[in-house]
Amino acid sequence: MAKTRISISLDQQHAERIREHAERAGMDVSAYLVYAATRQMAETEAIEEQFAGVDGLIARAEAEAEALPATTEPASAAMTETERREVEEALGLVLGAERPGTGRGRAA
Repeated sequence: MAKTRISISLDQQHAERIREHAERAGMDVSAYLVYAATRQMAETEAIEEQFAGVDGLIARAEAEAEALPATTEPASAAMTETERREVEEALGLVLGAERPGTGRGRAA
């Protein structure tokens, strides 16, 4: 397989640190940089794969929200008391606010 040369520019301090780390790993600088970049790419791809479903849900929710008609009435005014409580409870779960019955924040 043919090799391709990639040229990078960095400050002297970073270059020296990379040389030192490559030496400690028993590698030349090129092999060390290829190893580090390949490892980072694999980690990034694994994270992206793990969160792809969540990212898809967020994208669909944002698209649905953009399609909703604009309203001048505050959303809370259009909700029933039960709906308002459910929203407050959900926000409490997401934001970590104290929830009724959890005993958080109370002296023992």
